[in-house]
Amino acid sequence: MNHKIDFTTFILSVSSAAYMGLGLVSEQEGVKPSLNLELARHNIDLLELIFEKTKNNRNPEEDKLIDQLLFELRMRYVEIQNGKK
Repeated sequence: MNHKIDFTTFILSVSSAAYMGLGLVSEQEGVKPSLNLELARHNIDLLELIFEKTKNNRNPEEDKLIDQLLFELRMRYVEIQNGKK
């Protein structure tokens, strides 16, 4: 199979890794998600880097998607981090 990856798929892949790090989704079905804030922070930072480096090269749908994902992930990260203290 030859699957071509596009920007949206790439962004969703990075954000999925961040959600896994936040313990909100599991890598495998039926397995309890585990919290890994370092993994989550790394992938949120990666999304922020992509956001900055692709400025003025995204279409409106891509802009909206990456904005929404970054907002949601940052909020969840802060909530989870504050809940651990």
